[in-house]
Amino acid sequence: MSKEFSRTQRVAQQLQKELAVILQREIKDSRIGMTTISSVDVSRDMNYAKVYVTFFTVGEQTAEESLAALREMAPYIRSLLGKEIRLRVTPELNFIFDKSLTEGMRISNLVSKAVRDDEERRGDEPQSKDEE
Repeated sequence: MSKEFSRTQRVAQQLQKELAVILQREIKDSRIGMTTISSVDVSRDMNYAKVYVTFFTVGEQTAEESLAALREMAPYIRSLLGKEIRLRVTPELNFIFDKSLTEGMRISNLVSKAVRDDEERRGDEPQSKDEE
């Protein structure tokens, strides 16, 4: 009988929680702003972790600048993470911008627009005798 969650999944969940706390409380960099960790993927040997992040940008700030700042601070964040979590090796962190949220919003807008356009076209067509 297989386990419900593999060890890598459990470690990924714990890393996600700890990284969220570290970014919220320990990192005081205006370039990062409000960062959300959407998911973490850990390699099988647990030496590497892909950390998917999204940003709430304010004003002139861009997601690329925030991502560059996170990547620059990755060794420091990794050292803080190593103090909080008990693993033989603290995974090397690779921050990746998560496009799924923006892509999902784009697709949702496209679907809404298509439905609106379809309803407008139906409103312009004359009614048939069967529908009266």
